[in-house]
Amino acid sequence: MKNKLLGIFVCMLLIITVVLPVSGTVKNSQIKDMINRDNVLFQPPETWNKTFGGASMDSGYFVQQTFDGGYVVVGTTNGPLGDVYLVKTDANGNKQWDNTYGIGSGYCVQQTSDGGYIITGDTGMVGDVKLIKTDGGGNEQWNTTFGASKSDIGYSVQQTTDGGYVIAGASAYVGPPGTWDAWLIKTDSSGTKQWDNKFGTIYEDYFYSVKQTSDSGYICVGATNPTNTNLDVYLVKTDSSGNTAWTMSYGGPNDDYGWSIQLTSDGGYIVSGWTESFGAGNSDAYLIKTDSAGSVVWTKTFGGANFDYLRDVQATTDGGFIIIGSTTSFGAGQSDIYLIKTDSSGTKQWEKTYGGAQNDYGWCAQETSDGGLIIAGETSSYGTGLSDVWLIKLRGTLTFKFTFLIGKITNVVTVGSNTEFDAVNLFCIQFSPFKFVNYNSDETVTISNKILGIITSNFVFGFFNAAI
Repeated sequence: MKNKLLGIFVCMLLIITVVLPVSGTVKNSQIKDMINRDNVLFQPPETWNKTFGGASMDSGYFVQQTFDGGYVVVGTTNGPLGDVYLVKTDANGNKQWDNTYGIGSGYCVQQTSDGGYIITGDTGMVGDVKLIKTDGGGNEQWNTTFGASKSDIGYSVQQTTDGGYVIAGASAYVGPPGTWDAWLIKTDSSGTKQWDNKFGTIYEDYFYSVKQTSDSGYICVGATNPTNTNLDVYLVKTDSSGNTAWTMSYGGPNDDYGWSIQLTSDGGYIVSGWTESFGAGNSDAYLIKTDSAGSVVWTKTFGGANFDYLRDVQATTDGGFIIIGSTTSFGAGQSDIYLIKTDSSGTKQWEKTYGGAQNDYGWCAQETSDGGLIIAGETSSYGTGLSDVWLIKLRGTLTFKFTFLIGKITNVVTVGSNTEFDAVNLFCIQFSPFKFVNYNSDETVTISNKILGIITSNFVFGFFNAAI
């Protein structure tokens, strides 16, 4: 009897589906809240998110995809006087191991050519630059520090072509309160210092990011305060020995910061940070594209009426950029993660916020091998402690399969020949391989234009090529 009823039900569905109109891209007249964005990419939906940490304050400052397809994230655990914290996950964000490395914070991690990891940060609030080398399992192989009697911080580290490491940071020196030098340190493969150079004025100067260039020199970005009035974005190019080749600064009458730098395919540079001199609010996300000599090609600001910051920029395989930071202008809480995708000219293609009712911050985002994105930050809205390390994975390349769908949906958007929506209560049968699922959450579905069915602003019915 049950089999007969099921057969009748399936036949009715097939009959109803056949008489329904065949449609491609759904028209605006059919869907009131549809947004036509033919030249805009879909915002990639979330695949998973994970939090890590304990009952106190934990933060994740930098993430990198590892050789095995998983991820490694570095930060701090147990608050500002806590320990350097390293977490390794598999490709699905499940923790494989974590480790701590003494008092301080870890601000950057890179997987090294031997499969291990190099970490830079500091040894505490009034401490030294810290450099830590681990094996592939996170076991410490050596650590070393650099600094004098004042505060010193390492913000960025990269393995260099000779197998050594370069660190960018800042060093406080004896003088008026608040005086810092931008600092570049080069070591060999064992962490032994080969040279170090300081840059800037008699006031505040910082390096937050460094990359080795094709001529074996280095490009560094940070902030400088040459007149003791306001900070400007600070860009310095050096030779292979750390000697200045040229310097540039960018900004206006108020404070402007450069936080991250990447080399671009045209031989120039892309810089992200924030500006209080330009834009719509108290501070705006700030993106600067330069040529190989540091001359500005274009600048962009993003944000609203309040405070918006950019912490990281990465070039994407389509020639554009992914930039991440934090916003108090948009989102659900006091501060939310702020993710923006642009094209190669810095024109915004889409933006997205992540967070809850409390403070949530985005520190790093990178494109993953599947064409998706991995985000590292910290959250006070979710997790187990006052704040937790937060990893968010966004979906990569879509795989469309022949699928039957019926149910309630929301957030319908069409882009080009594809349509995307979120499931509210969605019944799904997918074929090859067979999958029978009922989604009762905001699972995101993307369908191609090869459909036999109907979509409205809140309902879907029929057979589609779908990616879920």
